[in-house]
Amino acid sequence: MATLEDIGVSAAINILSALIFLLAFAILRLQPLNDRVYFPKWYLKGLRNNPLQSGGFVKKVVNLDWRAYIRFLNWVPDALKMPELELIDHAGLDSAVYLRIYLLGLKIFVPITLLAFTVLVPVNWTNRTLMKSGFAYSDIDMLSISNVPIGSQRFWTHIIMAYASTVWTCFVLQKEYAKVADMRLQFLESEKRHPDQFTVLVRNVPPDTVESVSECVEHFFLVNHTDHYLTNQVVYNANKLAKLVKEKKSKQNWLDYYHLKYSRNQSKRPMMKTRFLGLRGNKVDAINYQTAEVERLSKEIAEERERVKNDPKYIMPAAFVSFKTRWGAAVCAQTQQSRNPTLWLTDWAPEPRDVYWKNLAIPYVYLTIRRLVIGVAFFFLTFFFMIPITFVQSLASIEGIRNRVPFLKAIIDIPFIKSFIQGFLPGIALKIFLIVLPTILMLMSKFEGWESISALERRSASKYYIFNFVNVFLGSIIAGAAFDQLNTFLHQSANEIPKTIGVAIPMKATFFITYIMVDGWAGIAGEILRLKPLIIFHLKNFFLVKTDRDREKAMDPGSLDFNTGEPQIQLYFLLGLVYAVVTPFLLPFILVFFGLAYIVFRHQIINVYHQKYESGAAFWPDVHGRIIFALVVSQLSLLGLLSTKSAAQSAPFLIALPVLTISFHYFCKGRYQPAFTRYPLQEARRKDTLGHANEPNLNLKVYLQNAYVHPVFKGDDEDEDEEFNYKMDNNGTVLVPTKRQSRGNTPAPSR
Repeated sequence: MATLEDIGVSAAINILSALIFLLAFAILRLQPLNDRVYFPKWYLKGLRNNPLQSGGFVKKVVNLDWRAYIRFLNWVPDALKMPELELIDHAGLDSAVYLRIYLLGLKIFVPITLLAFTVLVPVNWTNRTLMKSGFAYSDIDMLSISNVPIGSQRFWTHIIMAYASTVWTCFVLQKEYAKVADMRLQFLESEKRHPDQFTVLVRNVPPDTVESVSECVEHFFLVNHTDHYLTNQVVYNANKLAKLVKEKKSKQNWLDYYHLKYSRNQSKRPMMKTRFLGLRGNKVDAINYQTAEVERLSKEIAEERERVKNDPKYIMPAAFVSFKTRWGAAVCAQTQQSRNPTLWLTDWAPEPRDVYWKNLAIPYVYLTIRRLVIGVAFFFLTFFFMIPITFVQSLASIEGIRNRVPFLKAIIDIPFIKSFIQGFLPGIALKIFLIVLPTILMLMSKFEGWESISALERRSASKYYIFNFVNVFLGSIIAGAAFDQLNTFLHQSANEIPKTIGVAIPMKATFFITYIMVDGWAGIAGEILRLKPLIIFHLKNFFLVKTDRDREKAMDPGSLDFNTGEPQIQLYFLLGLVYAVVTPFLLPFILVFFGLAYIVFRHQIINVYHQKYESGAAFWPDVHGRIIFALVVSQLSLLGLLSTKSAAQSAPFLIALPVLTISFHYFCKGRYQPAFTRYPLQEARRKDTLGHANEPNLNLKVYLQNAYVHPVFKGDDEDEDEEFNYKMDNNGTVLVPTKRQSRGNTPAPSR
């Protein structure tokens, strides 16, 4: 059991690590050689000049201006200067609203922390229950609800605090939901013209024996959306072609590398091995081998492109359908198209850069099966992951080390070593063990078949949050091995589970404090240092870069990884709400996380991150729902804890809280969520009217005809088939010869 001294050692280690990371960043960002690593966003916007183009060799590598080092902390006020409206224009609404999650944490927990330390901490501290109990306890436990005697009237203070926390949290959530919904509508209203505003994704087009998919789609929408239909682009299964193109680019990069290597030393031709990452196989001339590989792949790409062009099997029963107006697209996207609700399924098309093309080739009928398979797989992953996590956690404790390596007993009994193990090792062990998890969950989401990158990240974030709740939260607070935990839940009645969790929560406060410091303090400071992109950029710069264009390609600005970042934030909301009444001592550590993370990520969004897509803050309903879930969990766990404290008179007053909280959630869902799932026809009509007034001569068909063509047919590096591109660009724009009687009544195609 960690003591205040152990927490102090952990805090010192993590604060020192964070300061080292921040100091290293403050110095490295000043060096001209690292300018593209720490300011890539401005290069991508064309608003920053390369400092390596002027000055002597030394000045190109090292910043010799001593005044810059005096102002090395200027990045903090610079990160906070940009107004929110300018930030939205600079980085998009997704980034601006993502930052508001950190501000939301500060808005919720600053008043709760002040109230808890003013009221609850004195109530808990002034008891002598733990001193008289004879059980082992720490100084932190003296500040928790564990120090209140059984049956005490002081529990009324905790119940009032629970009500106050709930009311304040719901008040802030409602204000924030309304604000973000309004920001989204304003963003959509002021947003420039984009293809996704006019386009709908149609899935499960019914097969037809006489018409192709393109002809069938055109026929259907000319009949049912006569005045608004414009054009369509069918979806091709180009996954194999995309794989070949990707492989060719990789081979071309290696060829460029070997050419550069040979140009630096022409006395010796570069050699390589042909098998398993160049480590096995026969030694061959690297330039000749890679040249032959590029030529082979170019031939295969041309053949595969011909197959896609001529084989109907490569055409999927799906299409991107574009309309003359946003109003027409909104009507189509938000209504049922056929009496059979499983056919002609329509939804808003993702923006072109948000489309995950690989999954569009999955037949719609397989999606339900795939998601069922992943649901079962995720269940087993979540619960059986407890086994290695519990094992690692046991090794990272004093008792675990004593049991498994008894010869180290003399070493671990040294006060500093003991404090290090109890205050730092469990958190870092759990952090390391969870590194591979986001990749696994993203692969699961991709297998489910979601058609956009934003949907993939949101689904992966949902899985990550559930995993964190079960394994990091529940798995850490309930004592016993993994199978014992699972067995406990399976054989307990539902009303006993809150008691089990409630009793264990105060005992694990110190573990979560160490985890917050490792993950939320040092981890966030490490994010701004960007050590991995820094190393990779300089390796590419040395081995591959020949031109400024190559140097620009070597940049890795990264982006806000919603699938990992948001679940991490939600874990802190969960811990803060659960421990606000039970162990308030944990709250200041969470406040430090939210404050530091807000500054760091604001800087990264302004100077570094380049978003892969823009969803208009479509993720906010998920954020709101998870905070509500955390609030309900905190209420149920407190109810379970008080039921073990013989607080029969006061505990029943908590029963109303979950009911009121869930009712509040449904109110917000009905009032604000439609702004994130539907586009008001009134807004669409207004946007169309303004658009027509501003651009009366716009040829919308020309603007949209290439928007949703698969990227492998747009690349500059490949030898494109012009006839095929023309066919794809004009898909659905030319009236095909009549093949069925009903076509005689089909309106003429849009001009």
